[in-house]
Amino acid sequence: MQNYLDFEKGLAEIEGKAAELRALSADDAKMDIGDEASALDRKAATLLSDLYDDLSPWQKAQVARHPMRPHCKDYIEALFTEYMPLAGDRNFAEDLAVLGGLARFNDQPVVVIGHEKGSDTTSRISRNFGMARPEGYRKAVRLMDLADRFGLPVITLVDTPGAYPGKGAEERGQSEAIARSTEKCLTIGVPLVSVIIGEGGSGGAVAFATADRLAMLEHSIYSVISPEGCASILWKDAEKMREAAEALRLTAQDLHKLGVIDRIIEEPTGGAQRNRDDAIQRVGRAISAMLGELAGKDADTLRKNRRQKFIDMGKKGL
Repeated sequence: MQNYLDFEKGLAEIEGKAAELRALSADDAKMDIGDEASALDRKAATLLSDLYDDLSPWQKAQVARHPMRPHCKDYIEALFTEYMPLAGDRNFAEDLAVLGGLARFNDQPVVVIGHEKGSDTTSRISRNFGMARPEGYRKAVRLMDLADRFGLPVITLVDTPGAYPGKGAEERGQSEAIARSTEKCLTIGVPLVSVIIGEGGSGGAVAFATADRLAMLEHSIYSVISPEGCASILWKDAEKMREAAEALRLTAQDLHKLGVIDRIIEEPTGGAQRNRDDAIQRVGRAISAMLGELAGKDADTLRKNRRQKFIDMGKKGL
């Protein structure tokens, strides 16, 4: 069942009418309403294309959070083989908001790490809606250390509203764990490529996305704070999230102009949620291309270029 966003109400009505006509036709074989249904399909396709050709930053934020978008687990299952998950930070606990392990990508051994939000109520609760605790970031550090030791490229998939800000997480050193993960991204001597597949929220995203190559899906977002959080702080009114989304410059298009990201991965018409398999394959091709750009570079060159990339960040487009 299609899940429609607020700005897709007109589209929902047209597609709903087409579905009703087909249901009537199925119930009564004498009714020939295929032409009418096809006309509605064409109208819906045109409207869908028009809507997604001109999304506002706030609408992009809504699309990035769409519950039907492919999540980290979907990408791992579709793009990687021989996936061997590794659990726990060897200190406190396992964090289900972070998936990670050894795998093969295009038959190349790699380490893959990502945020997982969950796909239904039960899994979303168990995975804390993709908001990692300190043990999740410490698990990521452990996996990156493993990759560095054995010369394996690291692939990260970012999809989080931000790191979990709860009392227990703060008591166990949340900010320190995020900083250590970010530091590890900068110091490993193997290729590190990252894709923001949905939300890239605050330091919780930066801890995985401090990469040699960073890509974003066309309708994903990446920002220091959520639009609602920004509006609450600046205007004391969370309802001003539309204005905040504009000010934050959180879209892939804005960030590419600023040089914060390296490439934009075009999504199927209507967003990744409309054609999950196609979107996943597009991400796979982008990851393959980014790894190809880094092939053959030694550890010192990778570290040097990665460091310089972040020193220069933000200068472009100003």
